[in-house]
Amino acid sequence: MPSGSDTADVNEDDKPSKNVIARISQFADDNLTLVRNISTCLGIAGFLIIARSIRLITKFGSATDIPARFIERNISIRGRLRNITENGLEVEHLPIYVPLLSRLLTKRQFVPLLDVRLAGVEMTSEGHAWIAQQLKPAETLWLRLIARQNQSLHCLVSVNRGSLFNTCVNEEVLRLGLARTSPLVGLDPHSRASWSLYKRLMRAERKAEKKGKGLWKEESRWERVSEVWRNNMMLVSLKKLFKRTSRTKEK
Repeated sequence: MPSGSDTADVNEDDKPSKNVIARISQFADDNLTLVRNISTCLGIAGFLIIARSIRLITKFGSATDIPARFIERNISIRGRLRNITENGLEVEHLPIYVPLLSRLLTKRQFVPLLDVRLAGVEMTSEGHAWIAQQLKPAETLWLRLIARQNQSLHCLVSVNRGSLFNTCVNEEVLRLGLARTSPLVGLDPHSRASWSLYKRLMRAERKAEKKGKGLWKEESRWERVSEVWRNNMMLVSLKKLFKRTSRTKEK
């Protein structure tokens, strides 16, 4: 059994450590607000380091700024529509917003616009007109990254107008017969991702074809009869002209 002196020595050894813990606990109790603020700052700092490392708060100004892994994983990024061009859309990228820091980053740099194309879609003039009517200036868009071609991004472009209404512009122009499906740029045609996306776009195009919309609109019976009649009239006129020419030559 330990003697009384040994027990006293053990208690004496424990006192300094207990005093340190007690002092820290007392300091934390007395400065609870400060401790919370320090914890919050450390948490924010950690989030910013992680976000910066995976480019969540980086504002992309061109297709080459976007990491390859974003495109390989078909990540969706947010943007604001600025212009509608003959080839597609010009979009300002909107990264995750962090108070104060986002403002500082925005003020520091001039950001050009992303050149966005509708993936797997060949637009018609009617399709461009429809997009100009439907998409509002400065409207927020979601861009699902499909491929990169030089300075252009091929994306599935979606518009979120309410929690229950999310429209994919690529599918919508096909569904209305305002565009045709086209080969998917930058994707292996034999890959599972390419085949899945192509089937999705083809389903939208088939709906327009079945309903006779846009490009797939069939002429009515009267229009076909009128066309035949016009062709016949042209044929009759040509025959008359040929006969007159022959008679003139004979004379």
